[in-house]
Amino acid sequence: QVQLVESGGGLVHAARSLRLSCAASSRTLSNNPLGWFRLVPGKEREFVATIAARGDFTQYADSVKGRFTITRDNSMNTVYLFMNKLKPEDTAVYFCATARFTGATLPANYANWGRGTQVTVSS
Repeated sequence: QVQLVESGGGLVHAARSLRLSCAASSRTLSNNPLGWFRLVPGKEREFVATIAARGDFTQYADSVKGRFTITRDNSMNTVYLFMNKLKPEDTAVYFCATARFTGATLPANYANWGRGTQVTVSS
């Protein structure tokens, strides 16, 4: 079991940037693919991005492609989500989780969910 803790959320104006972090408080993450999801009240959890264990594969939702970048630093046991050109529709609680396999995009294929960090983008 691994505990994940997200941080870096906040309130920003549209077109600005934020960097989210997902850190493991227990065992190493270096063997796990990881992903970011987001949740808006009344909607289903939405896939945002995923990265392979060694960082050599990434995949993004169409809604964030070209604006968001997922990276990882296994020496720091941390995965990042760089969010640029933010839009009001990016407002959500963002979660990270470990993936059962590389390239997974469905929440059912993820585990060890963190508590999330709120991102609010004002217009």
